[in-house]
Amino acid sequence: MRRGVFALFLLCLLPSALQAQDYINQTALEDILEHQYEDLDAIPEVQYHYYILHHSSGNNVLARNTLYKELGDGDLELGKKRARLVELLNRVLIRNLEIGDTLVIPNRFDLDFRAYSPFPRYYPGGRDFDKLFIMDKSIQAFGAYEYGKLVRWGVINTGAPDNPTPNGRFNFNWKEEYRVSSLSPPGEPWEMYWVFNFHDARGIHVHQYPMPTGGPDSHGCVRLIDADAKWVFHWADPWQTTAGGTGIASRRGKIIKQGTTVLVIGEDPVGRPRPFIFKKQYPVLKRVELPNHPYDVPPGTPQQEYFDKLRKAREGAGTSR
Repeated sequence: MRRGVFALFLLCLLPSALQAQDYINQTALEDILEHQYEDLDAIPEVQYHYYILHHSSGNNVLARNTLYKELGDGDLELGKKRARLVELLNRVLIRNLEIGDTLVIPNRFDLDFRAYSPFPRYYPGGRDFDKLFIMDKSIQAFGAYEYGKLVRWGVINTGAPDNPTPNGRFNFNWKEEYRVSSLSPPGEPWEMYWVFNFHDARGIHVHQYPMPTGGPDSHGCVRLIDADAKWVFHWADPWQTTAGGTGIASRRGKIIKQGTTVLVIGEDPVGRPRPFIFKKQYPVLKRVELPNHPYDVPPGTPQQEYFDKLRKAREGAGTSR
């Protein structure tokens, strides 16, 4: 394998050659992801039930149309719109299902997307952090917090088993709205949008890219749906360095202040992530178990180790962290 930031940057772009997968229609999901209430406490709780794809004719197409009608309370087009949420929560594409396949269906639609979040709505351990970005590999999802309050969550694809996304505590570093690898072959640019680095030495970022419905599939970087990647790009804070700016050129300077804290937790799933616990009578949404405090997560690079020493020295001198 070739070494260096740009080689790893290139590898982040390549889809896995091991398994062809269907990809999420990112544009169709934008309305679902952007819909939010102002009051987190006003979001109702959601329950889930099983739905087995069925039709008396044995025809898969008719069975899917039956599902759409049931999701839309008789309205086929409304059902197709609601099906986007069902696909996102189940990490499948309904067009690929066959009679006898089982889906998990929420009892409420058209809610603030945080209603369906596997992340807790409040994180007491993070209340001293103005911004905190957490990625859980086992469920393949991220949660963004402000002073311990969940402000957004979404699905992700982390690194495949042969190139896993590293666990640990990191910070957002430099960012670039659009990048094309200099190693792209003629006429085939490898492009990423809303790129935000969190492991400078290995060139690992979060970014927008086509996302398979399955589990880990990248070469270390973390794929986000376009609406989420754009939101994170503008929401999170990059590092501050003596070189100035927020792009990759900022890495030439000395770090003055770290960017938004990033946690990578959980274990890589085997195959497709399983966001629900399948109990006999009904499914239960799996909940992400967060550390008691973000600093309980081990530092992921020398950058965090260095700033940990500074923080502990301040604490020893009687100043707050």
